[in-house]
Amino acid sequence: MESTHDAHATYATYEKLLALLDERGAAHRVIEHAPEGATEAVSALRGHEPAQAAKCIIAMVKIGKKEKRFALVVVPGDKRIDLNAVKALYGGTYVSFASPETAEELAGSPSGTILPFSFDERLELIVDPDLLANEEFYFNAARLDRSIALSAKDYESIAEPRVERVSAA
Repeated sequence: MESTHDAHATYATYEKLLALLDERGAAHRVIEHAPEGATEAVSALRGHEPAQAAKCIIAMVKIGKKEKRFALVVVPGDKRIDLNAVKALYGGTYVSFASPETAEELAGSPSGTILPFSFDERLELIVDPDLLANEEFYFNAARLDRSIALSAKDYESIAEPRVERVSAA
């Protein structure tokens, strides 16, 4: 499927991320690899277990008839997102994955490259504690051919996520 996101916006998101990590002195490395967005495959390219990968998905939660909220949900790569847990956090009446177009707009990058950081005030960041149990974790850096290995401790202090159990086996 062709992404609706343009390369310029993706590059800007990548640069914004690197600038933020450098500015905050985060322990991180950039890893170049063949273009890949699937968690299992990219984990193999980067040489780590899928549990050390950040799987980043944008969920849409309806609260009553009029309110709609978006959450950037981050779980370990070997788990799946528990949408019912996300719905419960908001007291929602309905939850689903955001449409690819909405997800890419909110994330500033194409599906498969969504960062575990929110640069959009409409997007609340929720991270599963199992991911933060790793000393460092990995994620595609708004590009299919670049990843970041990042200290979980530095990530938590910079991103300031809401930490909640949102994964399922």
